[in-house]
Amino acid sequence: MKVADILATKGTAVATIPPDATIERVAQRLRSAHIGALVVSTDGKQLKGLVTERDIVEGIARYGRAALDMHVRQIMRHNPPTCSTNDTVQHVMAQMTRLRVRHLPVVHGGEMRGIVSIGDIVKNRLDETEREVHVLRDVYLARR
Repeated sequence: MKVADILATKGTAVATIPPDATIERVAQRLRSAHIGALVVSTDGKQLKGLVTERDIVEGIARYGRAALDMHVRQIMRHNPPTCSTNDTVQHVMAQMTRLRVRHLPVVHGGEMRGIVSIGDIVKNRLDETEREVHVLRDVYLARR
């Protein structure tokens, strides 16, 4: 299974925010969309960075309440790790575990193609496991 297969199911929409938005605005967008990360982009295609809930917590821990008035570019992760549509789910799981990240923008041909989260990966694995159980059950019942 590849990242492209996950995007085919979940879609390729990417929630973005410009680098000059405030961290308070990021928090509002994350809450209203029920997501944990926003891709930083000025045009919705080129990846400038990634800002996550963790980045906000670290910003508040470091700068106090003043972090909420800071701009995304001051707190975001520049050059975040990414994956490609051709990467396998196993590769992405290993990458997320090794780097201790929960979101990977999907970049292919220099442009964003989507974003995958640890939740997308877990859902994919659960779906695969369920399919395997059904196949095994069908094989078992056919041999009876």
